[in-house]
Amino acid sequence: MAGRIITVAQQKGGSGKTTLAVNLAISLRQKGHSVALLDTDPQGSLGRWFLERLERIGMDDDLEFGTSSAWGASYESEKLKKRFDFVIIDTPPKIDSDLRPALRVADLVVVPVATSHVDLWATEGVLDLARREKCETLIVLNRTRPHTRLAGEIAERAAELGAEVAAAQVANRVAYAETLGIGLAAPDTNRNAPAKAEIESLTDEVLTWLP
Repeated sequence: MAGRIITVAQQKGGSGKTTLAVNLAISLRQKGHSVALLDTDPQGSLGRWFLERLERIGMDDDLEFGTSSAWGASYESEKLKKRFDFVIIDTPPKIDSDLRPALRVADLVVVPVATSHVDLWATEGVLDLARREKCETLIVLNRTRPHTRLAGEIAERAAELGAEVAAAQVANRVAYAETLGIGLAAPDTNRNAPAKAEIESLTDEVLTWLP
């Protein structure tokens, strides 16, 4: 059975795409799945994280990393899904025709939205392009401050955009930045149990979209 492709996309920079891609990848690995990460963002943060991980942990045959141009994303991901259970594509912070190949091949498009109206406005372009490509799309509220009025308002407005909003939310925790900087992810450590639990909940929810 061919693997599933998850594309992480958002027009606005700083939305946490790479952090979400990394944490989903490691959570899926811990559930026994093989995962390939494909970086189409010229900034290269995902590649730097992977090199840090290699130095810290060593090679894992079931965790692969590759790079691609935006237009090459469909070709590269189709190759990778023949060898891995999941392919996660990290995309650049823009919305134009270059993003279409990564959306077109996706079994699920995950759209991180930080808790601000500006981030929510930026989401509309991604959702519009995803609809045109007939993609299944899941909005993930990222860097939230749980139980605040703003978080609740952003969740309501996100739902009004016509896309599904994940029940699992990812809070604004230092643990995500700390682990990313040393080649790890929240599921790698028990030092921050709430962060680990958030990612596990999100991963379980994502898996319900990918039978």
